[in-house]
Formats: sequence, structure tokens, C-alpha cells
Amino acid sequence: MLDLFAEAFEDEESYSSRRPSKAHILKLLGSGQFIALVAVRDGGVVGALTAYEIVKYEQERSELYIFDLAVSPALRRQGIATALISRLLDIGRSRGVSSVYVQAHAEDEPAVALYSRLGVRSEVLHFDLPVS
Repeated sequence: MLDLFAEAFEDEESYSSRRPSKAHILKLLGSGQFIALVAVRDGGVVGALTAYEIVKYEQERSELYIFDLAVSPALRRQGIATALISRLLDIGRSRGVSSVYVQAHAEDEPAVALYSRLGVRSEVLHFDLPVS
């Protein structure tokens, strides 16, 4: 899955340079707040989606945030991303979440087109705040 994200996002630094330990992954998967879905074809990962359940404080509800979604370049536009999102929506319904949301870069036209077909678009600004 990480190899697919590194390739799709052209970001080896984030996804390949410092791989998490097996213990970290198991802890994350056991938390109940992290969801990882993969699409497999011929024994290989061809699509992947990660999401986080965010428990809200202002009401007794939660939302799912799609953090990463990627499909192998050679297999794009074949319904793999839509199938992964559909499965996540099923999980969301079973958990009783109030919404599922995702961010996309405006210049990522295929992602914007996909999400526009599936949901309502809202314009927001994103800021990275340095910790150090």
C-alpha cells in the first residue's frame, strides 16, 4: 500500500523513507479509528484508501476523513477508486457516522472530477502550522 501511495503521489520521502514498524501498524489498526482498504488484482495491490474516524466533541457523532486514496496509474478510470469509496461509505453507515469527507488539490483534475460525481463540493483553505 505504501509503495502505491509513493508512486501515485510521487512522494518517496513520505511513504517509503521511514516505514512504520509492524507494532505501530498493528496499534493503528487496533485503534478502531484507522481504516485501510486495498483493491487487489492478480495478487498485487492496485488501489488503496486510508481513512480516520474523527469522534466529534460538540455532538455525539463522528465523521470519516479520507486521508489517502490512490490507484495504480495503468488501472485508473476503471472504477477502482469508486469501489473503495463505496466500501468506505458502507463502513461509515455501519458505524453510524454523520459524514465522510476528503480534500483534493484544485489542480488534481481527476480527483476533483471523481469527488464531484460522488458528493458536494465546498471550498476551504488548508494551512500547515509548523510544530518546531
